[in-house]
Amino acid sequence: MVAIASMIGIPVGVFAGAYLSEYPGRLASAVRLLAEVLTGVPSIVTGIVVYVVLVATLHRFSAFSGGVALGFMMIPIVAISTHESLKLVSSSIREGGLALGISRSKTMVHILLTTARSGIITGIALAVARVMGETAPLLFTALGSQFLMTSVMDPAASLTLLIFDFGTAPYESSHTFAWGAALILLLIVLGLNIVVRVTSRLKVTGSE
Repeated sequence: MVAIASMIGIPVGVFAGAYLSEYPGRLASAVRLLAEVLTGVPSIVTGIVVYVVLVATLHRFSAFSGGVALGFMMIPIVAISTHESLKLVSSSIREGGLALGISRSKTMVHILLTTARSGIITGIALAVARVMGETAPLLFTALGSQFLMTSVMDPAASLTLLIFDFGTAPYESSHTFAWGAALILLLIVLGLNIVVRVTSRLKVTGSE
């Protein structure tokens, strides 16, 4: 589900952030406002919206619906972080690319995004880490399952749903499993952030 969310949230978020940075205007201001509003929307609202649009239409809970819900949560986070990272890029770099006759779109893709990639990657990592810890939207979309998933159109389990189910069960052994799952989730998020930060620093050092 996180992979599906990343395939939706990362490209759309980066494109939206680049648009906000390079094409300022009323539409860009409206997009920025929308992104800021969406970051404050409770995750359960996103789950309900995706439930109405996908689950109720397809008449089934699925990992795909869960991924779509998480993807929509990633978009505003990635967009705002991309926008802020591109704002930190010196205007002389942008002007230099345009002065060489490079088109505005190629300047954005090959120069500006490359220069700001450290901040963009960090924003993506934060977005992924956030959606990995979400439970509420998955209750309305993926639902959870005790069986092995064979298709993305089947209900799917996740660590957060497992923590919720076992944490609310009236058994001490279930609570132990919930604490163990919480520790695993914490270590995964911590490891992801460490890998992303180390990789981005190595790339920046190498480019210098």
